[in-house]
This record gives sequence, structure tokens and C-alpha cells, in this order.
Amino acid sequence: MQKADLLLRSNAIFDGSGREPQPGFVAVAGNRILAAGPSDGAEYAGEKTEIHELGDRLICPGFVDVHCFFTGYLLTITGADLGGCATEEEVLSAAKAYQNTLKPGATVLARNVRPGFGGLTREKLDQEFGSIPAILFMEGGETCYMNSAAGETYGFTPDTCWSESYWKLLRYILSDHSYSVPEFKKYLAMMNSRGITSVKEMGFDDFYGFTEALAELEQGQELTARVHFMSQPVGAPMNLEYGKSMRDKFQGDFVAFSGYNQMTDGSISQLEGEMKKPYLCADTCCAKDIDWEGLKRDALAADKEGFRFSLHAQGDGAIGKTVDIFEQCQRDENGKMKNRQAITDLECSDPADLERMGRLGIIAEVYPQIMSIADRAGKIAMIEEKIGMDRGRFYWNRRKMADSGVTISCGTDLPLLYDDIPESVYHTVGGLFPEGGEPFNKENTLTVAELLKAWTSGGQYNLGREKELGTLEAGKLADIAVLDGNLFDVDPAKARGMKVFMTLVNGRVVYPTN
Repeated sequence: MQKADLLLRSNAIFDGSGREPQPGFVAVAGNRILAAGPSDGAEYAGEKTEIHELGDRLICPGFVDVHCFFTGYLLTITGADLGGCATEEEVLSAAKAYQNTLKPGATVLARNVRPGFGGLTREKLDQEFGSIPAILFMEGGETCYMNSAAGETYGFTPDTCWSESYWKLLRYILSDHSYSVPEFKKYLAMMNSRGITSVKEMGFDDFYGFTEALAELEQGQELTARVHFMSQPVGAPMNLEYGKSMRDKFQGDFVAFSGYNQMTDGSISQLEGEMKKPYLCADTCCAKDIDWEGLKRDALAADKEGFRFSLHAQGDGAIGKTVDIFEQCQRDENGKMKNRQAITDLECSDPADLERMGRLGIIAEVYPQIMSIADRAGKIAMIEEKIGMDRGRFYWNRRKMADSGVTISCGTDLPLLYDDIPESVYHTVGGLFPEGGEPFNKENTLTVAELLKAWTSGGQYNLGREKELGTLEAGKLADIAVLDGNLFDVDPAKARGMKVFMTLVNGRVVYPTN
């Protein structure tokens, strides 16, 4: 009998199928699961087997983040951190000192600058930096101070300071592989520390050449998570030839092209979420102009070529129109999508559209930690003002998704949120805002088993990898996460604070690192 390289034993093994955890073992040989079962697996232990007695720690398949942005994360760490500058003079002095460390002509970037510095005008920054682009992002990154050269070079303003607008800046930062590649490896290590073993990255346009870096990292066996990347057309129209070339280029176990992503509507709080009926506070269903015909054209063209498409929709109107688009995509003999089309976010949905998603096989990409950036009083006040609680009861309706047979997967929109599976239990199982108190729409919540299934096998189904990943079964690739406690034995209200104990990718321990 073949012996294991690693033997994990625990009183709580969640296999990813949705069943409650059971005591048992997982044996790993090479990069695959040799066996898993309800015994102690002693027959797989040899002289060289490394045995981990994990007690009540919860063993799971590796977790999957199906919607994250390395480029957005990169911008949060790039440039000088000027958070400690209390005056405009200190800001300028620190920014100039940072400029002296850069190559001549390089863009001056800074972050965490305090808002309200009225003297940091475009004219003042023109005087200080001349023809060198200078962008000083304020705390939170939602706006900035910038000079004329920056606006001319990168094509955005302080009033349009979001990632889709400053794609040229992201291209500039990402293209410096001497900087971006080491940071990408650190980024994956950070994800590993949170139990993440696979990601679906949103890459604008052609990912600005970063695919060559991914190819080199895969060839050098330097990736510590499996990377599926999408193309989000921002600076150029959707490019199907690029997608075909990427699909052909990446055929290994660690990097794959995963289709196309696009935005539809925006935030309900800003009246930009498209609703089926008008807002209560304004005579509009959506303050944003959405090119639905263009989105349909792209989605159907991609589907025809065998690509999947994910559309980001928040309001019930946008979700309904997105389902309408996908309803026109290719289907199999059972009426299900041939390609794994997905809807991301689904903040406030019509239950009838969730039933349609289940019938069509459309995947849900939810943000199970989204409540962490709100508070109960503020969120309810916003809902009451904008759409009323009659519609508000359909906020974050993951229960209806599960009951309608929708495959649920989990994302973070990182850097909006950072993966924290125990925190996701607090919010999506407990229905709790950060301050606690009464659950919000408790009838819409999932069970722990349903949520962890979404983080594991649901995510791998989303990526098309369910035959080789996502559940703890003999023969599957050994991507495994171990939490330092058992989430099934903890009140969801007390789940926050639990940490990841160990992460394996391809049979190798990637967290903790020695």
C-alpha cells in the first residue's frame, strides 16, 4: 500500500460536499489526496510520513476567492505612505523626498493623505512637480490631489478616482515587473495565510502584459495559489482574439484564462443600482446610464466562442436584465448554461430572478463579508430612504439562492474586503452587522455548511475545476485549509477571531512558512 507524505487527523473534517464535518483523516501523497475517511488512516502512515494531530481543528478543502483585484491591492501599497503628515508643508516635503528615491521622470505616488488640505491645489502641485505626474491619494483612495501632468498622462480627475477610470495608472504600475511580480508573490502568501488556495483575478483589458509574469511564475513553480484570470474591458473593447490566445497559452494546473467580466449598475445608496421600480426619493430607476445592448452583444459573442461571462449587478432591475441576457446564451439538453455564466454581488434581488438563475444554472458570486463595511442603523436608514423595507427584505438573499438550486461561490472584491472565512460566518450565517445586535434579514442567511461549501466546492465549480479540486476525495489535488477551531461548534456571533492554522497547495504546506 502506498504511504502518505502527510497524514492529517482531526475530529472535524468538512469534505466540501455540504455535509456536516466528521472525525477522520486526510492522507496526502505528492500533490494529491491519497485517501480520506472516518478512521485514523494508520494504514497510510509510513516511516517518512509527517503526521499532524489536529484535534478539533477544522479541515476543509482550500478556499476560493472568485472576485478579487491584485491591481487594486497593488495601488493600496504603492508609493509613499503620508498618513503621518499633519500639514500641507509636511505632505509636500515628504512627497519631494520620496521623489528623490525614484528614477528620473517616474510618477510620484503617495497614499493616505488627509482630506481637507485646500492648499494642495492642481496649481500648487504643478509648481512643485512640473511635468512629472504627481498623484497624492487621500485616505480611503476615493479621491486625490493631482497635478496637470498626472491628469494628462492618466486621463482621470479627482472626481473620477476609481479603478475603471485610472486604468492607465494601473497599467503603469503593473508593467514594472521588478516591483509588481515580487508584490504578487507576497499577495498570494497573504491569501494563503487566510486559507485561500485559488483566486479568480479581474485583469483589465489584456492584463497589461502581466500574463507573461504569470507564465514565468507557473513555469518556475513559484505560485502558491491557482490563478484564474478574467479580462475586464476598460480601456479597449472586448478582445476575443486575446481570450483565445490566453486560453491556448495556459493549459497547466496553476494558471488559466476564465473569460470576461463587466460592470452593469452601481450602488443603491448612490441611486446607481438599477431597480425594477423607481426609488422612493427620486423619480428614477437608476441614475446611471447603462449600455445594456452593448453588454448583451459582448456576452453573447463571448458565449458563442465558448467563454464564460460574469456581470456585476446590484439592483433587482440589473439582476433581472442580466438573467435576461444569459437566458439567450447557449444551453445544454437540460436547459442549463453550456458556459458557466455568473452574476456578481446580487445585493438586492427579486426572488423570481433567483429561481430563474437556478433553472438556467447561472452561478452566484456573493460577497459574504459585505456587511462588515456597514452599520445596522446606517444601512437600514439608507434602505428605508431609497427603496423601502418592502424591497429591503430581499437584501443579501442567499437563502433563496440556495433553495433555488443556485451554485453559490464567494468573492471579496479585494481590496474592498480581505478574505476572512470566520468573519464571513459571522455576517452571512449570523446576519450580523459589525456591532452585533439583532440579525438583519435572518431569514435570508445560510448555514455554516452551505457557506463553507460556497467557499470551497462552489468556488471550484465556478472555475471549472470541480473534477480535480473543491472536495476532499482520493485522487483530487491536495489543496487544503485548516482552521484553528471548529466553526460548526461556535455561535456565529462569536466566530470572528478564528484564524487559519495551516494551508496546503498542491500537497505542499504554503502557510505557515518556515
